[in-house]
Amino acid sequence: MARYRGDKEDGPDRHMGLLKLVQILSFLVIFVAGIILGLAASSHINQYFTSQARLFFTNNIAATKIPGDNCTILKTCKSVDCLSLNTFLHPKNLTHKMSDEELFWRASLIPYKDEYPYSRVPKVAFMFLTRGPLPMLPLWERFFRGHEKYFGIYIHTPRDYVFNVSRDSPFYGRQIPSQDVEWGTVSLVDAEKRLLANALLDFSNERFVLLSESCIPVYNFPTVYRYLVHSEYSFVDSYDDPTRYGRGRYNRKMLPDIKLYQWRKGSQWFEIQRTLAIYMLSDTTYYSIFKKFCRPACYPDEHYIPTYLNMFHGSLNANRTVTWVDWSIGGPHPATYMDINVTESFIQNIRNNRTLCSYNSELTSICYLFARKFHPSALEPLLNLTSTVMEF
Repeated sequence: MARYRGDKEDGPDRHMGLLKLVQILSFLVIFVAGIILGLAASSHINQYFTSQARLFFTNNIAATKIPGDNCTILKTCKSVDCLSLNTFLHPKNLTHKMSDEELFWRASLIPYKDEYPYSRVPKVAFMFLTRGPLPMLPLWERFFRGHEKYFGIYIHTPRDYVFNVSRDSPFYGRQIPSQDVEWGTVSLVDAEKRLLANALLDFSNERFVLLSESCIPVYNFPTVYRYLVHSEYSFVDSYDDPTRYGRGRYNRKMLPDIKLYQWRKGSQWFEIQRTLAIYMLSDTTYYSIFKKFCRPACYPDEHYIPTYLNMFHGSLNANRTVTWVDWSIGGPHPATYMDINVTESFIQNIRNNRTLCSYNSELTSICYLFARKFHPSALEPLLNLTSTVMEF
């Protein structure tokens, strides 16, 4: 009896267990089927969007037009060899968007190999630091005529000034990316370094002369070229001035980097060789000291380069300038010469002022190649003297 009752009572439980097992298996089948369907759908969707993306980008690349002959990722250099040696050595276009920091780094690169892989003709870089127009332009154009292989021109103007000259002028397209300059401040040194840096990008430039809009040449181009290219030294004023206009401008906060006995003064209008130009452009330590501590009545353009050269590269410097100027009237600015002052004897006296100077350790009577300051009215009488006195 007991056994009979047990069998009867187990019957419903057995059916309930089978039912639950069937339900679990059904859920598993549905779950697995869902996963399979999901994976299949996902694969189709990915293939669809991938194909659409390829179609989109392919169509857009095919439709893109690349203007000019510039080299880009999408167009190889065919008509323009972007990596040619000539493009690197002799930049044709002075326009660029480099910052001063980028420009100075680029210009300070030095090849360690002594030999040049091309026929190098040394050039003189004429760097004009102007406040706008160049009143003596016709005189300089006459001076440069016929000597295009031996010089480069670089013009620094106020930031927004447009320097307009004819296409056949050697000054055409020679304006560099510039910044505004304030007299008596470190911005003058910035402008000088900016000119040097742009000129250094051309590896043929061997000598670098800084000029203003009031400067003139007093000898012809062949004489100036030979004088500078064959010189063993640079021409930078660097002297010890014991007065309040020299040592009196020294700031003791420059210690210990710059000591009083190292302090020098000199004319802003320098001429230097390539090696020295790179040294000056690469300096940040002493430039930063002058920027911080040399402020009016200390003028960085009169002290930074003379002091820096005296401290580190004095053996490369002739310690004199090749730009004549008249300080006899006194005051903060030199004499300015008008049309009435320009005579044959006046120019001859600048060319040969009855003094001797050192040139490659020998004495010479040719001490000044350029002169300043000349008023715009002096242009016409100067042009009348080019063939008879200055011989160009």
